Amino acid sequence: MIVDAHHHVWNKRDLPWLSGPERPRIFGAYAAIRRDYPIREYLEDIRGTGIGKSVYVQANWDPARFEDEVAWVQSVADDSGWPHAIAGYADFTVEDVRPQLDRLARHALVRGVRQQFHWHDVPRYRFASRPDLAADATVRKNIRCLADYGWCFELQVFSGQMTHAAELAAQCPDVTFVLQHAGMLADNTGAGRDLWAAGMLRLAACPNVVVKLSGFGTFLHRNDPAFIAGMVRETVEMFGADRCMFGSNFPIEKLWTGLREIVDSFLAATEHLVPGQRDAIFRLTAERVYRL
Repeated sequence: MIVDAHHHVWNKRDLPWLSGPERPRIFGAYAAIRRDYPIREYLEDIRGTGIGKSVYVQANWDPARFEDEVAWVQSVADDSGWPHAIAGYADFTVEDVRPQLDRLARHALVRGVRQQFHWHDVPRYRFASRPDLAADATVRKNIRCLADYGWCFELQVFSGQMTHAAELAAQCPDVTFVLQHAGMLADNTGAGRDLWAAGMLRLAACPNVVVKLSGFGTFLHRNDPAFIAGMVRETVEMFGADRCMFGSNFPIEKLWTGLREIVDSFLAATEHLVPGQRDAIFRLTAERVYRL
């Protein structure tokens, strides 16, 4: 069985970035996904892939409706049995995040929270309001609160932000950090990969950081088995297979490929690993982190 540790389902009406005029995004033109992506379509997409469980990661509803998003996904799970865990949204820049976390805790499947910290010099790659949120004292204090709920923090940063991210993880030793998309390698030149590798090694030195092997088509806008194989090999060498997990990032990658093609690429990329390592990447790490 494979666990998909990162996917989204959505109603178009609830997502402002899908309901307004199309504007530049990291993943390019997205007219093809400016529509509902219900759980029944996701289940059809995974048919025959071996995926047996999944984790929903927040999809940027209006921040004021952060609990509505989780409540809706919980209702989908109650009706269909999918997904099996939820990472919701909270704003960690407020003075005290706990009232938001208490609201999320009403919903049985919540296992983590994501607030996207990624910031880049290229405007269309930028999401956070500033590059140094991971260094903010209030943010760090609030993220430490996740330990009281037994929840992980879904950490999304670029290479240039990884030093602060590693400091954040070190200051929150009782919180598990799930590094999104293996650190979002946006610059595949020699210098870009060197910066990424240096940052990844800093994060790998923090035992409470695990890595999501996902989103590798984000900057290429294609499914590239050779690129996936290289990223998997380097990341597993740095973190170990027991700190890595597979994620589909669907339906975003539906823009350029199918889910079966993604799974096949990851299976090929891990052929050199022993069965226990492959089982960690495709099942055990996600089961442990999200308590599946």
